[in-house]
Amino acid sequence: MKILNLSPRPSIETNPKLSKQFNSLQSLLEAIGKKEVPEEQLKKINEIIGGINVFAGTDPELIKALKAGQSIFIKLLEKELKIVPQNHYQTLWMVLGMSAFGVPLGVAFGAVTGNMALLGIGLPIGMAIGIGVGTGMDTKAKNEGRQLEWKSS
Repeated sequence: MKILNLSPRPSIETNPKLSKQFNSLQSLLEAIGKKEVPEEQLKKINEIIGGINVFAGTDPELIKALKAGQSIFIKLLEKELKIVPQNHYQTLWMVLGMSAFGVPLGVAFGAVTGNMALLGIGLPIGMAIGIGVGTGMDTKAKNEGRQLEWKSS
């Protein structure tokens, strides 16, 4: 089974936001097509694409539908097939590092020095830790062949 293509609309030429989102989703579908995806997941993907192709809403609603479809595809591939886009884990772990490591470190610095103004010093430290962990996980996914040749925009 082959992945369906998105149906272009005339308003894509005149609406830059719609054009950007349309091209982003189309490039994601092309990247998915290069991977070996089981029939069950291809059916789910094609059902969503079919719904987007017959969508009759306004341009802003279509942009939301394209974003939602893109998000669904990424989650489906990650949960069921362990396939992720480039820099997926780095982005995810940057936020986790800031909240899980950065805030507690900042509180600790503030408490030790007696100056809670140092609370913010932990955020960049946590961000660096998160980026390091995420980059390692992205490298592992790439070495195992579980990474899409697609960067989210």
